[in-house]
Amino acid sequence: MATADIVVTPRIDPRYAAFAMEVRPSRIHRWGVFAQERIPARRKVIEYTGERISRRETKRRSERRHVYLFELDAYWCLDGATGGSGAELINHCCEPNLSSMILKGHILYMSRRVIEPGEELTVDYYLSTDMGEVRCRCGAPGCRGVINRVR
Repeated sequence: MATADIVVTPRIDPRYAAFAMEVRPSRIHRWGVFAQERIPARRKVIEYTGERISRRETKRRSERRHVYLFELDAYWCLDGATGGSGAELINHCCEPNLSSMILKGHILYMSRRVIEPGEELTVDYYLSTDMGEVRCRCGAPGCRGVINRVR
C-alpha cells in the first residue's frame, strides 16, 4: 500500500494527455500544469488517474499534508499521488478553464473554453463544506475566498 503524501516526480504522463502540457512552479500553489499548445473548447485535455482506494483508506489518506484524492463515486476514490497522470497537479481556481467529468469509471478534465499556450490549467475543486473552510489563493476576479462549495 502506498504511503507517499507528495508526488515524487511531477510530470505529465503522455498516455493520458490529449495535448502537450508541462509541469512547472505555479503562482497558485506549488506545482501547476501549463498548456504548451492551444487547446480548443469542449475537448478532453487529460484523464485523472491514480490508485483506486476505498472510503476507509480515503479517510486515512486525507490526513496527509498534500492530498491528491479525487472522488470517483460513493465508495471509490483515486489517489493521484500513486500512479497519477499529472492531472493531480492541476490547481484549483474559482474561474477555471477546465471542468471534470466522470464517464464510465474514468475522470476526465475537459476544456471549458479555448486555452492558450503558457496558460495554467485550472479546475474548481468544489471541496465539501464538511471538511472546514480551505482558503483559496487562485487570484481570479470572481474568487469566492474558499475552495469549498458555497452553502
